[in-house]
Formats: sequence, C-alpha cells, structure tokens
Amino acid sequence: MIRKTYAGDTKPPDPKELKKMLEGVFQKFGNASVQTPFTSEEEGADNDSVTEKDLGDIYEFSYLPRDIKAYLDRFIIRQTEAKKALAIAVCDHYNNVKHYHSLQEDGEEVPSSLDFHKQNILITGPTGVGKTYLVKHLADLIGVPFIKADATKFSETGYVGRDVDDLVRDLVKKAGGDVELAEHGIIYIDEIDKLSGASGNGGRDVSGRGVQTTLLKLMEETEVPLMNPMDMQGQMMMMMKGKGEDKKDVINTRHILFIVSGAFSGIDKIIEKRERDGQIGFGAQQRDEAPSDLMFKVETQDFIQYGFEAEFVGRLPVRVHCESLTKKDLANILKYSEGSILNQYIRQFEAYDIQIRFEDDAIDYIAELAEKQNTGARALMTVLESLLRDFKYEMPGLGVSELKVNRDLLENSQKALEKYSKMGVIATREDAMRELKQYSQSFLDEHGVGLSFSEEAVDYLVKMRMDEGQTLMKICQRIFKDYAYGMKLIKTKTGQSKLEATLETVQDPDKFLSALVLKAYQDEQGE
Repeated sequence: MIRKTYAGDTKPPDPKELKKMLEGVFQKFGNASVQTPFTSEEEGADNDSVTEKDLGDIYEFSYLPRDIKAYLDRFIIRQTEAKKALAIAVCDHYNNVKHYHSLQEDGEEVPSSLDFHKQNILITGPTGVGKTYLVKHLADLIGVPFIKADATKFSETGYVGRDVDDLVRDLVKKAGGDVELAEHGIIYIDEIDKLSGASGNGGRDVSGRGVQTTLLKLMEETEVPLMNPMDMQGQMMMMMKGKGEDKKDVINTRHILFIVSGAFSGIDKIIEKRERDGQIGFGAQQRDEAPSDLMFKVETQDFIQYGFEAEFVGRLPVRVHCESLTKKDLANILKYSEGSILNQYIRQFEAYDIQIRFEDDAIDYIAELAEKQNTGARALMTVLESLLRDFKYEMPGLGVSELKVNRDLLENSQKALEKYSKMGVIATREDAMRELKQYSQSFLDEHGVGLSFSEEAVDYLVKMRMDEGQTLMKICQRIFKDYAYGMKLIKTKTGQSKLEATLETVQDPDKFLSALVLKAYQDEQGE
C-alpha cells in the first residue's frame, strides 16, 4: 500500500504558502508575479494606483458641466465643443450612478423603468490634439480609477495579444484591489479605428471585428471574472481560493464608463461621398470642405461603412470631434496650458541653476515649426528638443545663471552659444580668481611661500575646472600635492618667499619643482 506523505510528514501548505511557492515557479518561467483574488486593501495593491477619492465622493457627485469644462480649460487649449460634450456625458453618467446608489441605500428595489443607457463616448480627431489629455484630466477631476489601452494590443480570445477582459482587471489593479471602486472607473481605448474591418483571409480574426464583438458586452453590462479563466495562473489561484471565502470574484461593468478614440484616417472621404450623393440634382451645390470640417458631419452609417459593426457603434452614443491645432493654438498651449511643455524645460534648466525665460517671439517660432510637423501638440517637444539640445549640453557648468530665449537666439543658436560661452568664461574666471586667492593663502600658511598665478596659468585652470566639474581648491591641491618637501628645501637654501606658477607649472608640476630644486643647489654651489 502506497501512503502519500509530505516533506517532514507535515500538513499540506495553506493557500498563502502555496501562493509563494507558485510565485517562485512562475518567476523561473519569466512571470514576475501571480495574479490573485484581492483579499485585502493592501494585498494586490498596485504601485501605480491613483485613487485620490473614495466611493463616498463618487456617490455624492456634484459637479456641473460648466465646472468640468472650466477645469479642462486649464489644461487643454481649444476643443470647446468636445469639452462641453464630454462634460455633459460624464455628469449624466455619474449622476445616474449617484441615483442608482441612493435607491440601494434606501433599501428600495431599483425599478425596471430606470433603464439608463450608458453614455459611452467616441472621440475622433488627428494625433496630438488632446484626446488622451482630455480623458486623463476628466478622471483626475472626478477621482476615479483610469486606465488607457491601445486597441491593437487586444484580441478576441487572448491567443494573440491580450484578452479584452483584461481591461477591466487592469482597472481593479489601478483601484488598488478595490473591486467596487473599479466598477465606477473609466476605461479609455485609443486607436479604436485600427479595429475596423475583418481579417479577410479566412483565418482567425484576432484584431478586428472579433474584438469589436467582445467589447460589446463590456461596454453595456456584464460580469468579468477577477481571474482570467484562460490563464494558468488564474486557474491555479481559483483552485487555491478558500471554500468559506465570500470575497467578490467578478467585476460588474454596469457603471464603468468607456471612452474610445481614433484618428479615423480616410473616413472624411466616406462622408464627402455621402454628402455629394445626397446633393445630386439641379439644385445641388458642389463645395469642397476640409477633412476636419467634414468630421463634424459624421453619422453612424459612415462608421459602419468604415468597417465597424452597427452594434458596436450603437454602444457609443456620445460622439465628439477634436479639431486640428493651428499655429496660434500651439502657441497658446505653450503660454497658457498648466501642462505646458515649457514648464518641463524650466525645471530642467533650473537643475543646473539656470533660469530660462521664453519671449513671445520665441514661442511663436516654436509653434510655427511645430505646425509644419502635422503631429499636433506632440510636435512641440520634438521642436524644443531640437532647438535647445546644444544649450542643454553646453551651458551647464559655464557659470551663466540666465538664458533668455527669443527668436534670434533660436535661429542663430551657434552665435548665441559662443556669446554665452564667453560670458561663462568671464563669470567662471571671476570665481576662479576668488578660489585661487583662497588656495594661495593656504599655500602660504603651509609652506611659508606666497603663490601667484600667471594669466596663462589661470586660463588653463579655468578650463580644467569646467572640464572636470571640480573646485580649483581641489585641483590645485592635486597639482601641488608633492611640493611640501621641495618648497621647504628651496626656502632653506635660497630664502625664496614668493613663487609664480606659470602655464608650464600647472601643466607639469613635477618637472617645474625639479627645476626649482636643481637651481637652488646650483645657486648654493655658485656662492
């Protein structure tokens, strides 16, 4: 008879011990952690969780649409209609959450007439116009968990990419393991336009219409298992769950707000054709409209023709368009947005004790170059990095405390750098003279010999100071570290009480000292 035993004939490990054992196994195969059902506020908390407010704040939602728009105005320039539409949709959504919760708190049964259709949002617009920025600041203001995902990273089943249900699980992680808080969060999916169309090759559809279909249930209402049933780790952890545990192991998506966005390149041609087909006849007027203007006329049928399922588009009733940014808009972003990239550059130069100031003509020039890149506000950083790269490299350590950026400086950067380099040398030379005076005094105190420096020696030491980033006190201590015995010998034999350090002295101090000692002996013998 075979008897099953455990090491040391002890009891089998409890779930927590088994979890640790499994983590060790999975780490060997490249996984850093084991997904587990959240059993406490601490366990499963994510380092990136951002939940400044709790459920009580959400259930007491009191923002007005104009409040939300005013907040967004602080960070996003232009996009007035988009801000209004988003503000209204968000207020409607969380006011419904508030009403739904109040009925439950009062012990009332939620009436069937309270059939609220979620106002999931579709945002269109070219790259860099502020789509992601709008949604991020919405979530920051309301204080709900927020995640952003790229639509192309998900698949219908998880065989390729990630399972779309992982979006909801990620929201729980962002909520620090608080499932109920995650059930009131915002999921933002970018590049949704990349999901249009079908595979067309007879194979498994892993990134187009199949993902649309699987997203349908999430955007309406469904329950998602906290652990991925297709994942080996998830299966193991579900097996480990204690029989008596009553912790919630599903996430309901009823109150999760879904926002999707995309550039929808080419859909303007569909809109234009529909508009022209509808104007056929003697009274038809042919007029050319910019693609951005046509996007304000987009209809459900246009999205369907673009390659989206009618049911999927129907789950996105609120549609807003973000306009392209002009040179003036880009300049205003730099001047007035609280998230202006200029603030980042100010901080970066401050790290080197340099105060940088941007003049209006410089801002206009930066915006002018950025507009030509056709990547919206993202181009601002590209342009700034190109224009200021040499200044970031050359100016730290020059001793210059201020950099005034105007158009002339940006257009003639090399000339400006030469000017600042000269200013830096002058400023550095003044500091150097003070430091050398201090070292000369210490040299006199130690050796009884006064030490001075020639002009060429000072220039050479200033360059060493800039190259090495050390004080001249330390540099001189290193150069003259072997002079103690030699200077004593020279003073004894010659009575010399002053010494001038020339360029040759600081370039080759040992050779210079040897020559002094030799001369002292020769002078003594000559006498």
